[in-house]
Amino acid sequence: MAKAGPRVVDQIRERILLGEWGPGEKIQPVTLTELFGTSSTVVREALARLAGDGLLTTKVNRGFFVRELDLRELRDLTELRCVTEELATGLALARGDVAWEAELTAAHHRLARTPRRSKEDPAHVDVEWQKAHKAFHLKLIEACACPPMVKLASDLADSTEIYRSWSAPFVKPDLRDVEGEHREILEVALARDPARLARLLRSHYEATVRVVLQSGMVEALTAAEKAS
Repeated sequence: MAKAGPRVVDQIRERILLGEWGPGEKIQPVTLTELFGTSSTVVREALARLAGDGLLTTKVNRGFFVRELDLRELRDLTELRCVTEELATGLALARGDVAWEAELTAAHHRLARTPRRSKEDPAHVDVEWQKAHKAFHLKLIEACACPPMVKLASDLADSTEIYRSWSAPFVKPDLRDVEGEHREILEVALARDPARLARLLRSHYEATVRVVLQSGMVEALTAAEKAS
């Protein structure tokens, strides 16, 4: 049973980040227990952990809910992510060795070779791209050798990624040259230019916020909520 916990946490996190549940939607532990073939205790522990990571919220005597849609919070989370990663990448560029450079290049290669959206489901971000995307950005700061900073960056990445998933059905895939942005980020990191890298990452993350704000997602979700 001890091994089931992490797997269940990862499976639920994956579904949240893919936008399987909408903003503020209640999570049904009984359904997840049946889905994963595990105990209710494992599921509730997984949900509690994800609440601690900021992907879910809890309400007394009501259970677990997906975080609400909050555009001010998105802006604040993005700013915190920019500041955190500016410090983390500065340390990483100073401390990273050749092995780290090779791993970062490999992480980028995987990301570049993974389609953002599959032909089977072009309206949503592909789960394998999501994983490759996060792996690249975390590898970028890994050499900072500060686990609490990496953990914070990871949680912030998840907290903003969920907005990307919610907005994906309303956004044209070619609206940005995301692949070009990642390629330039890699080049600047390998050139060991911390100031320019910080500027690129800020531009990269703030562009995502702009896409979310301009997507029409908020209006569509608000209209759907009123109609229900």
